[in-house]
Amino acid sequence: MGKTGRMPLLDHLGITVEDLPHAISQFHPVMDALGFTRDDAENSVAWQRDGETELIIFPAREAGTGPHRHGEVGWQHLAFAVESRAEVDRLHAIALDAGWTAVRDPKLYPRFNDRYYASFVEDDSGIRIEFMHNPPRVNPAG
Repeated sequence: MGKTGRMPLLDHLGITVEDLPHAISQFHPVMDALGFTRDDAENSVAWQRDGETELIIFPAREAGTGPHRHGEVGWQHLAFAVESRAEVDRLHAIALDAGWTAVRDPKLYPRFNDRYYASFVEDDSGIRIEFMHNPPRVNPAG
């Protein structure tokens, strides 16, 4: 159970990739930097954090069915909420070093709100993730 005594709402997320060994080389530096622990299985790799949430990658059942195309039915993106803009910048750089492609470099997104700072990256299988920092609004009357 989670820190609140409740079961986590999101238990695990499974993602299918074109080339498992290559995807591991792209995902592992990012997941490690996010504080996840890696667990290799026979035909998949999982990363867990706090013994609760787990992200698992699996190889495609048929070769040549990728990459996923953003905007088509299916996967959109996964956002990781982090503690600071500096952490968004750090994770973005780690992802680029691991071979991810920058979709959008770190920047403010005023269309969401004046505090929303994020970047988006995509791996070679077309899997898109976001690193984002969205601190609560400070109440000046507080």
